[in-house]
Formats: sequence, structure tokens, C-alpha cells
Amino acid sequence: MIRARDQSLYTGITTDPERRLIEHNCSAETGSKGAKALRGKGPLKLVYQAEIGDRSEAQKMEYKVKQLSKAQKEALVSKQQPLLQFLEKTN
Repeated sequence: MIRARDQSLYTGITTDPERRLIEHNCSAETGSKGAKALRGKGPLKLVYQAEIGDRSEAQKMEYKVKQLSKAQKEALVSKQQPLLQFLEKTN
């Protein structure tokens, strides 16, 4: 999860979080390679990451995280709990 300057949280998947954060930060300024949702919202900061098995499973987890409320996402970020453990408690 990435925190934007306006304190919003962006959720996405990647095989290389550090590289993707750099791309998003560049995008926030130039509009290339990053998510449209983050343009103009830099500087961006990586605040949570979890390693998930394969791409299919990562997409399922991404969807579940995106369904969480802002308060639940903030709790996940602040506690730095394992994602699967956190999602089990929220269901």
C-alpha cells in the first residue's frame, strides 16, 4: 500500500515494490508509468507490503484489501500485521 500526500492509501500488486514505488513517484510528477489515481499526489511512501504466492492469489488479496474500509486499511498499516491473519479477523 502506498500513502499519498493527501493521506489516501493506494493498493496494487507488483513483483518489485521498490521499483514500482519509484515509477509511481515519477508518475506523480510526469504522468508516465504510474497509476492515474496517484498523479499529482506525490510524494508517495510505501507503508505496507505483503508477499503473496502467485499473481492470481495476489490479485485476489488485492481485491479483498480494496474492499476494506479506510479505517480497516489504516489499522492494517499501523499494526503491520500479516495480511492473511488480518483478513481472517475482519471477516
